[in-house]
Amino acid sequence: VQLQASGGGLVQAGGSLRLSCAASGPATRYTMAWFRRAPGKEREFVAAIPWPSGRDMYADSVKGRFTISRDKNTIYLQMDKLKLEDTAVYYCAADPGPTPRIRLGRDYNYWGQGTQVTVSS
Repeated sequence: VQLQASGGGLVQAGGSLRLSCAASGPATRYTMAWFRRAPGKEREFVAAIPWPSGRDMYADSVKGRFTISRDKNTIYLQMDKLKLEDTAVYYCAADPGPTPRIRLGRDYNYWGQGTQVTVSS
């Protein structure tokens, strides 16, 4: 499975962006997720759609502001009410489900190339 992320950019605080991640090849039974890495920080979990439950999961820092969704082999991350601290490179990831440790990046087998999100004041 190859992942292609897109949709990053520069946005003012309080604004919105929508990221996309297209998976080549069948990914129906994969857990799909977004992670991010801010400058000088470690990679952190953002959101996921686990297989098989399909119940969205979010980091506390983005809950209520970000929404992950899926349409066949593409996942999206709708980011609203963006904050300065959301500035990071965002990566999509996939893992043949189930994925018990869904917030753990090293458990994912496939990664996209990353897309930069910059939130300005």
